[in-house]
Amino acid sequence: MVRSGGCRHACGDGVCPVFVSQCLVFIGRLVGDMQDLYSLLERSLTQLGYELVDVDVSARGKLIRLFIDKPTGITIDDCVLVSNQIGNLLTVENDIDYDRLEVSSPGLDRVLKKEADFVRFAGERVQIKLRIPVDGRKNYVGILRSYENGQLLIECDALVHEIALENIDKARLSPEF
Repeated sequence: MVRSGGCRHACGDGVCPVFVSQCLVFIGRLVGDMQDLYSLLERSLTQLGYELVDVDVSARGKLIRLFIDKPTGITIDDCVLVSNQIGNLLTVENDIDYDRLEVSSPGLDRVLKKEADFVRFAGERVQIKLRIPVDGRKNYVGILRSYENGQLLIECDALVHEIALENIDKARLSPEF
């Protein structure tokens, strides 16, 4: 952060409010751009018969990594088809600057983000990291018992814990081998 010694706005002691407001505007644009990209990709993939599981954009925005799925599973041919279609789409969309596009299946330890994911994978083993601790814990590994009305039940260490969806920082399947 910029303090008074390096501030060109003569803000005195403390953090420069001009610098902070400029950072907030930049972050707002970045979040908006990501939401626009996600919406564009989700619409396009749905039309192709695929589900957009996750999007990962590198820090510099030059790598876009897509994780896709469909009920019958993902093959290499699916990845090639989606890569070609989305590559063409991103070329047409002049606002999107990237160097590399990667398309992959979500894997056995797929990310769970949407409400539909928690409904679909009820009965499966999951790993969940919370924003705010519940029952004194932030990390849970157990069986996802159910999801209803924004609350999920996870059985962990022979106890069932109720967790609000908005409190979940990260969730993914956790298969046992």
